This record gives sequence, C-alpha cells and structure tokens, in this order.
Amino acid sequence: MEAFLKNNESFLELSKWQQRSSELIVGFTTRNGGVSKNVFSSFNCGLHVYDEETDVLNNRNKLAGLVDMPLSNWIAGEQVHDTQVMLVNRKDSGSGSASMETALKGIDGILTKETGVLLTAFFADCIPLYFFDPVDKIIGIAHAGWKGTVGGIANEMVLAFKKQGSKLENILVAIGPGISQKHYEVDMRVYNAIDGRYREKVLVPIEKNRFLLDLKKLNNEMLLQSGILRHNIDVTNFCTYEDEALFYSYRRDQGKTGRMLGFIGFRE
Repeated sequence: MEAFLKNNESFLELSKWQQRSSELIVGFTTRNGGVSKNVFSSFNCGLHVYDEETDVLNNRNKLAGLVDMPLSNWIAGEQVHDTQVMLVNRKDSGSGSASMETALKGIDGILTKETGVLLTAFFADCIPLYFFDPVDKIIGIAHAGWKGTVGGIANEMVLAFKKQGSKLENILVAIGPGISQKHYEVDMRVYNAIDGRYREKVLVPIEKNRFLLDLKKLNNEMLLQSGILRHNIDVTNFCTYEDEALFYSYRRDQGKTGRMLGFIGFRE
C-alpha cells in the first residue's frame, strides 16, 4: 500500500501517520500549483537553485497556508550531504525558512519534541527519511543522498530518537519519494563506499565499474540494522525521476530544476 497519498495538487500527505495523530502535519510537495517559471515551474521550494527569490517565498507561503503553519515557524538544515543531526525547539523557528544564510549549519537531519514548528528538508532525487514516535511524541526528518546514506544518517537519527527517550519498537519511519534504482547509475567510488554486507541487496552491475543503486532499499536495510522493526517502515513507490508531471529530478533535468520540500510538524 502506498503511504504517500495525493489529496492536493501541491503536496502528498503521509495520511497513515496523520490518522494516528490529529495534530500531526506530514507530507512532500509536488512541482505543481506555484508561481515559479521556466525550469522551476511551478512550485519550487528551494532558495539555492537560482530561481527568483520572491517566487520561492510565495510558494513557501502558499504551503504555509495550506498546512496552517506560518513560514516563521519553519526550520531547515543547511544540507551538506553529511550525517550531522540536531534536536531543535522553538528558539530555532525561522532557521532557513526565508533565507539559506539562516539554515542550521552543517545539518542534514532534525528532530523535535515540540509543537508549533515545522521541520523541513529539500529534495530533487535524494531520499527523504521521516521519523515519528507516536508514544513519546517525537518527530524528525533527514536528507539522505548517497553520501549521507552510506555515512549512516538513518542510524544517527535513530540514535538521536533513543537519546530523547524513544524505544526502538515505537519508532516509525517512512522513506519518501526519491530516485528509483533503474535511473540511479553510480560508479566504483559509490560502490566502494557501501558496506559490503549491503552490496548484493542494493546494487545491480550494468557494465564495467558501473552499477544501479537502490538508494531507498539501502536506507531500509540500514534502518533494519539500526533496530527499527520491519513493519514500522513504509517505503514509497514514487520515483522523482520517472514522474516528471509530479516531481523535479536533478538527474533527469541535468541539474537545472527546482526542489520539493519534505515537512513534518505538530500543530499546537
């Protein structure tokens, strides 16, 4: 069953989780329903891709209205393809919400126990990892490209949840829309970076020193290794590369494209 449902032209909702908690907001934007133009058409939410800043802020403010969470309450990490995660709270509100300069430096994963903030991250093929402990009311989101994935950002998020009191059996994880294996060709540098115990499960050789990598499955396998229960992990079928009508894709669009936004928060 697909966990991410399209109930609005501008974002997919993780309805399965929202049914468990009425105050939870969680989803992933599409490329539709905004004001950006040309290669960024139309709901680009990334400020770092040379789109018109006013268009991006208009798009972000539209989403803020749709999910009933003002832009001033959003929090975003800098996203440097690393594995640093950070516990955030109300005082971090506004970080990265209207400017790249105010994003949390060096951070690719954020989590919180507080209401009234929206945790956000930006994507155009990399994998969004959503975390939710419905018992201890902790939420998080991480940006997992291949470097962050092989570096273990999924495990770092799990450790951070445990540090805040979560029990492993209570942590739910959703692996959101990203590039699928048949469109994600990698070289020996990536092959060598992947732990040998995962290679046969996530890599398909296609020619000498070239492979197709299943980045979603690699994150899934690493989450299982971290102790997350298999039935607590949802993996989307959506591929950002394949579905051009719904998503931007860095690889498909050869770098000239917008960004989707993954988000999770508790309303007050």
